[in-house]
Amino acid sequence: MNKTSFIYTTYIATTPEKLWAALTNSEFTKQYFFGREIDSDWQVGSSFKLMNKDKVEHHGEVLVCEPYRLLSVTWSVKDGEGERVSKVTYELTPMNGTIKLTLRHEDLLEKDIRKDEGKMEGFNNGWPVILSNLKSLLETGKILSAF
Repeated sequence: MNKTSFIYTTYIATTPEKLWAALTNSEFTKQYFFGREIDSDWQVGSSFKLMNKDKVEHHGEVLVCEPYRLLSVTWSVKDGEGERVSKVTYELTPMNGTIKLTLRHEDLLEKDIRKDEGKMEGFNNGWPVILSNLKSLLETGKILSAF
């Protein structure tokens, strides 16, 4: 099977410290990631879990952790055929009071990208909503009312 990637870039009026906290702290993630909490000590080689209540939805290992700049983890993907591993990387680039946030979700299969943009199925539809919620939360203190 051919592997593919999804890349999404947004610009957020915030500081690297606030954005980093939003990406790595459950108090933030549960606000913009639809109630999900993230759990890790963010040391390279450590595990991380993305939890919805008491259920682990995604898990993986911390590959790179350079605070305020770069975070990369393996990311479990579950489907009807079982579980496989992909990779998610967040890159933070300061730009005069704005942070360029680039998300790369790699080692995906073509079926992970969905053409129906009217739904949040598929990483190409889900990540933009999550990161838009994150941007809104950091810039206004509120998530988007549509979600």
